[in-house]
Amino acid sequence: MNLPPSTSEASRSFLTWQRILDWAQEHYRNRTFSKDELIPTRSGLLYLVQRGAVRLVGTTQISTSHSTDKSLSHIPQEAFLGFVGAGQPFEIVAQSPFTLSAYSHVEQTSVLWMYWHDLDNWPHFRREVLNAFRYQHQRKLLWLSTLGQRKTIDRLFGLLTLMIEEFGEPTPDGYCLPFPLTHAQISSAIGSTRVTVTRLMGRLRKKGLISTYGDNLICLPMQSVDFNNDSSKSS
Repeated sequence: MNLPPSTSEASRSFLTWQRILDWAQEHYRNRTFSKDELIPTRSGLLYLVQRGAVRLVGTTQISTSHSTDKSLSHIPQEAFLGFVGAGQPFEIVAQSPFTLSAYSHVEQTSVLWMYWHDLDNWPHFRREVLNAFRYQHQRKLLWLSTLGQRKTIDRLFGLLTLMIEEFGEPTPDGYCLPFPLTHAQISSAIGSTRVTVTRLMGRLRKKGLISTYGDNLICLPMQSVDFNNDSSKSS
């Protein structure tokens, strides 16, 4: 849960994880998924990512009217809502007309699940899960703040910065996302189009604010960049 303040606590957390993994296997509560495979979920269950990454996607039904017969049709619209990395929990909440789905973002993503009361067996781990959800809530508030930016390029750069701050790994080209993210997924997250995201990604690369590494992994340079002053000239 990204909580390694001391060697003893890290060791205890590892041992607890191992006990939970053993419990999940014993009770058939774990499964490994292929890339982009839909993860079956339901409300009321707690999910833990053991390995890989899970992509959360929100879907809502948009009603459109037909001028000819004045009937309504419902078109599903999807939005990328972020990642859940290894060692992190997530849960699915359904509320009409919105639905939330989880997909395996990379190959060999392993997920285990349990009821909340199952955590009574591991009180220390329960605290770690609640702390992880609290951290996720704080990150979502930052995400919402970023999406409130008027300029698309600011929303784009803010989103990339938040994700790399949370999941980035050091490479020779800077801090990079450890998994690919398509322009279509980014555009759905910031309320834009894939074509616009592709154009603005090129602009950010030209300015040296982002780069790509390996298999098109998005990176930020090691040094800090004052984007506010620079982006004020962009549209």
